[in-house]
Amino acid sequence: MAAAYDTFDYPSYWQERGYEHESEVIAVNALLDNIPKINKILDIGGGFGRLTPQYIFRAKRVFLTDPSTKLLGLARKNLKNYNNIKFVQTTAENLDHKFRASSFDTIFIVRVMHHIKNAEAVCKTIVRLLKKNGYLIMEFPNKVHGKAVITNFLKGDFTFPLDIFTTDKTIKKSNVRTLPFNNYHPHVIEQMLKKYSLEIIDKRSVSNIRSPFLKKNLPIKTLIDLERSLQKPLSKLNFGPSIFILARKRG
Repeated sequence: MAAAYDTFDYPSYWQERGYEHESEVIAVNALLDNIPKINKILDIGGGFGRLTPQYIFRAKRVFLTDPSTKLLGLARKNLKNYNNIKFVQTTAENLDHKFRASSFDTIFIVRVMHHIKNAEAVCKTIVRLLKKNGYLIMEFPNKVHGKAVITNFLKGDFTFPLDIFTTDKTIKKSNVRTLPFNNYHPHVIEQMLKKYSLEIIDKRSVSNIRSPFLKKNLPIKTLIDLERSLQKPLSKLNFGPSIFILARKRG
């Protein structure tokens, strides 16, 4: 069965989002620097390998998974000069059937959680696949980011930041099967990680100044320099539309 991203030009989507991409590169590298040693990495939903160059040289073996045949083909082409990577076509929900328990010391899941119907089920799978004291780098879309809070306050909804229920942003089309698109409250994700014995080590607030006006009127270098200085302090406020977490599986 064809995956949703087989019919979508995902690389072109990122060509117009240089600031967002560089913001994620900053976050990924900052979190990776907290991991003392990496042997095997599992990248869940790694797509066409957009972020793979940030971590592939740190690991002995990399397993990049994605449900899309098209994106895996692009990843093979983009990463053809690396010999320590293997490509596996699978969904996040089917990982249990592809890998043995405790196979990886680092798991990477970025730009995937919004498409997951059952976040807890995937979290349980991740914990099963991680070795003791292994690390997880997870990104998720933040329901209560700064712009959303301000917008809802202006509408008179002063309890919006306390609404922990996941927001379903899935585009509804009749007779068309669409991917889920969920936004999460950071408290829900953090409690879920703790529930499954994942200790949060570090957190980053990402794409903090994702504004069409600023992106149009400021050089990207200025935006990136600002982003680099804001990610850590704004993580305490869960300000950005995207949150990156580094967690460690307790031994």
